Amino acid sequence: MIYQNVELHNIEEVRKMPESDGVRLQRVPETVRTKLNEGAQMRMLSPACAEIRFVSERPTVRLTVSSEGWTDAVVFHGVFQSDQRFSITEKTQTIEITTPERLQQLGASLPQDMPFAPDVFRVMLAGDALYFHGIEQDGIRPPRAEELPKLRYLAYGTSITHGGAATGPHLAYVSQTARRLGADLINLGVGGSAHCEHELADYIASRDDWDIATLALSVNMGGFSREDFSERVSYMVNAVAGADTHRPVACITLYPYYADLETEDSKIHAAGRRQSLRDAVAACPYPNAYLFEGPEILSDMGGLTPDLIHPADNGMIQMGENLARKLRPLVDGLGEW
Repeated sequence: MIYQNVELHNIEEVRKMPESDGVRLQRVPETVRTKLNEGAQMRMLSPACAEIRFVSERPTVRLTVSSEGWTDAVVFHGVFQSDQRFSITEKTQTIEITTPERLQQLGASLPQDMPFAPDVFRVMLAGDALYFHGIEQDGIRPPRAEELPKLRYLAYGTSITHGGAATGPHLAYVSQTARRLGADLINLGVGGSAHCEHELADYIASRDDWDIATLALSVNMGGFSREDFSERVSYMVNAVAGADTHRPVACITLYPYYADLETEDSKIHAAGRRQSLRDAVAACPYPNAYLFEGPEILSDMGGLTPDLIHPADNGMIQMGENLARKLRPLVDGLGEW
């Protein structure tokens, strides 16, 4: 969305809250958010790879923000990661973002076929809910379509999709996947609360701003009965794939995690959840629903953190590489996007 002459990417609504003179950024509209489980309602306020984007006539721009707790902000200039990184806290603060001198000098000489134009400022976010207070307006505009990737990739899933233990939003596996595909990421990961609500499935299906999607379904539903799990994932697969059969939808079974190593019952439980998703995709009447096996995406359990569920940076990078490799034929099948 466009707000105060900047693009708030992966943000669908801003809300004025009584406790702040800024606006709170939300990844889904309030009418959708309030229909989700309590955890997902909170997590949809977390930026999860959302970005503040703009193009400036000046090399330095001042941006004023605050957080409900702590928000990490990593600066990119197009595809180039800056060394500027900010920790946004509850205290309203103004940060200065500057284009490095060499990019200023050589920007016009860079290849013109990069997914993001190098003069697009990208402030990539992760952490707690962010409040946007304002930006210096002179010489600022939102990026144009030709300055952004043509391919748009939407991802839904758990804390692993949300960004989990990655040390920066650019290291989440879906960010790594998007980079390898030259795609623009829409991240709808909801840490700890990916319960496949019908309302969220319908919302994803209704959006017309994505070309390819992944649905990681869902280790957060371990407490659901096998029947309820199957019904929810089947509804989501059918709703999202059926909305537009030209858009590939890749459904991903549970990634490897501690249950695969514990008791025989836990192994059976995890295997059953994977089989339920296989069955849902097999029964889906739409040709654009595909099944990806989670253990083929995270193929090395050594990529996990010691909690044996959340991938660390190395695991996230491996997942991005493997997932992009599997998605590439589907992307190529789209033709011109």
